[in-house]
Amino acid sequence: MGKLRDRMVQEMRVREFSPRTIEAYVAAVVKVTKHYGRAPDTLTDEEIHQYLIYVREQQKLSASTRQQIRCGLKFFYDVTARRPRACLSVPVASQPQKLPEILSRQEVARLIESTQTLRCRLLLMITYGGGLRLSEVIHLRHGDLDRERRLIRVEQGKGRKDRYTLLPGRVVGELDHYRAVYGQEGPWVFGRSKSPDRPMDPSTPQKFYYKAKMRAGIEKRGGIHALRHAFATHLLEAGTDLATIQRLMGHGSITTTMRYMHVTGELVARSISPLDQLVLSDLSPSPIK
Repeated sequence: MGKLRDRMVQEMRVREFSPRTIEAYVAAVVKVTKHYGRAPDTLTDEEIHQYLIYVREQQKLSASTRQQIRCGLKFFYDVTARRPRACLSVPVASQPQKLPEILSRQEVARLIESTQTLRCRLLLMITYGGGLRLSEVIHLRHGDLDRERRLIRVEQGKGRKDRYTLLPGRVVGELDHYRAVYGQEGPWVFGRSKSPDRPMDPSTPQKFYYKAKMRAGIEKRGGIHALRHAFATHLLEAGTDLATIQRLMGHGSITTTMRYMHVTGELVARSISPLDQLVLSDLSPSPIK
């Protein structure tokens, strides 16, 4: 892509797109370029339309991934190439909304107890205890952990928003031990072993999680993000109000937080069926003849 790629990246940076969005959008244009073996600004509407069919029918990509590809291509043609494509004005069909499988408190405890290193244990404890996203936990700085107020400052989380969330007391107790073992080189709480001035690679926490999950014998689906789901669900089950959970999670809309109303089994179990609230006679009806 050359100059087109540089221009596209520059346009996205001017609009303050996140690094992950920039990477994903550029990748979408690179892939369609490799698919046809031609510069992307020479492709026709029909070729782009056929490519979108290809990633759905042949590559079997999920609706969310296809939507990301469509958004990347749309940005390229609308903004970078200044040649809007009509076929990209039609959104991809939405993906069926599935409820996440929520880890119970006992499963979270087994997961943490199944870790084999202090580093892995502390990372999973902070992720669950503060309801952090993967990108947020690996970008934690030492100064973000407020021990006295028991708070974690999440700087520029999703949507470029700062927020505070919970720093568990158990984590405070383990931090000194962790620093004694791993040192405090570099600004990151979880820096890279050989390059402490750089945050941990995003794949590493996932590996930590899956290994602990396997040792704990947990078969529920999902990666480390399941700990964030568990954080919100367990707070809700403990009686924390939705507005507080929304602030702790960093959700832009209360609607996003409300989905946890659908996955909390304890609230459902405590509910009483309206049938059980009716006053009915104990006499059985006569059988139908």
